[in-house]
Amino acid sequence: MTTNDFGGVYCAAATPFTQDGSPDHAAFAQHCHALIEEGCDGIALLGTTGEANSLGLQERQELLDRVIEAGIAPSKLMPGTAQTSIADTVALTRHAVDAGVKAVVLLPPFYYKGVSDEGLFRAYADIIDRVADDRLRVILYHIPQISGVAISQALITRLQAAYPGIVIGIKDSSGDLENMRRTIAECPDCAVMAGADPLMLPLLQSGGAGCITASSNLVAADLRIVFDGWNDPAQQAEVESAQARINAWRELTNAYVQLSTVKTMLARRRGLDSWTRVRPPFVELSDEERASVLTRMEQLEHEDKA
Repeated sequence: MTTNDFGGVYCAAATPFTQDGSPDHAAFAQHCHALIEEGCDGIALLGTTGEANSLGLQERQELLDRVIEAGIAPSKLMPGTAQTSIADTVALTRHAVDAGVKAVVLLPPFYYKGVSDEGLFRAYADIIDRVADDRLRVILYHIPQISGVAISQALITRLQAAYPGIVIGIKDSSGDLENMRRTIAECPDCAVMAGADPLMLPLLQSGGAGCITASSNLVAADLRIVFDGWNDPAQQAEVESAQARINAWRELTNAYVQLSTVKTMLARRRGLDSWTRVRPPFVELSDEERASVLTRMEQLEHEDKA
């Protein structure tokens, strides 16, 4: 596979939970099927939006297994498999590779802060060497405002030189478009994916590969329009309209805590209460916050139909 094989619209899928707090596998599979029908090229499950670091290893493995059993092709899946422990990361990554996934998304080791690029290189190299499988494809995950650990262009270059064809891309959720552009310029063999929906269009215009985003749980169809038509003058008006809708929905997802807000919106969109449930340390929206979000959601739905 080349970097071109990883371009597209990928959803950083949220995870629904049943009343007893376990993952709702049926609701999750239904959601993944709907996302692909709405325009996603694939699903980046078990990431930040998926509350992966609040799930145990067995729960993470089972969520992947069950969604594949429900008919989602593994070639459309890019699960997050990083843990603070390299041994656990290797176990999750091997399981994902054996399941046939398109790629895994790997956070850097995120407990210790202030570590060097040398330390990060050794950690990633240890994971790749211990998985020891030519089928492995790695998307690095740069989200320093959450992980506290940045992935530099120098580190990307070194990893790609050491593991050509394995370290294939990066999800940049920093919100820093200029950093994404530097990665494109300095790491031409790296598929750069925006982690924020409004940035996909300018990133594509700069040579980026697409997006892996939270709001795509709700605006996959519009992201599809932008991705397919961004470079076609005949589709400029349609792309601009879709981008305006993306920006408006993204703004609503950020009205309160993004994860809880996205899941409140998904509960309405999918018609299932299991979407409102979150795992600690997150909490659900208050009744007042929920009412505000749903009111604005109704307004946006009305505007989209107009």
